[in-house]
Amino acid sequence: MTAYFITGSGTGIGKTLVTAALAYQLRDAGQGVHILKPVLSGYDDADPAASDSGILLSALGREPMPEAVAQITPWRFAAPISPDMAAAREGRQLDFTALCEFCRDQIESAAARNETVLIEGVGGVLVPLTNSETVADWIAALDIRPILVVGSYLGALSHGLTAWEAMNARGIPPLSIIVSQSSDAPVPLDETIGTLARFLPSIPMVALPHLTPSDRIWEAAPDLLPALG
Repeated sequence: MTAYFITGSGTGIGKTLVTAALAYQLRDAGQGVHILKPVLSGYDDADPAASDSGILLSALGREPMPEAVAQITPWRFAAPISPDMAAAREGRQLDFTALCEFCRDQIESAAARNETVLIEGVGGVLVPLTNSETVADWIAALDIRPILVVGSYLGALSHGLTAWEAMNARGIPPLSIIVSQSSDAPVPLDETIGTLARFLPSIPMVALPHLTPSDRIWEAAPDLLPALG
């Protein structure tokens, strides 16, 4: 089994781009890939292509139709807020056990096809999923290695180090860190990486320079495969 969980130190810092780029680069290297984005807030069924799940499907070469989105994202909520609150607004609850079983079943099926599985989380690593579970609990339950995506905006160092501390304390230390350059970064990307490296144990870090948004932005990403070890 080869499966990775892409999480972040916050929201809007590049998890979807990282996941899409990894999928594209694995496919380009001739490897089979399966992507999951099991939970998504802020979803508009009228525009599936613009959603995170739609972007991931496009990176796989699949049409981002509502039916395809539903296959990789069973839990979709309209409000762009944490899943627990978004579900509550719709009179729903996210079933944590069902979420984990869905992921395990998909990982097992992908393994039979010799495919690498990339699971993109939602929000940051401590975002609540239910009344009692967070994304970190989800990663721990699946027992697969996470990749942590952090930004380079003002405050990103504290957020990144806090996320690492929280993950390490839960026994889910990141396999690697991808530092995604923010559009308003106050310092060069290499300075952010150098500072993080001073406070962390030896851990692979990969730089993702800021990319101008485009329809196929993941194709412009530099090589991120070293993040997979």
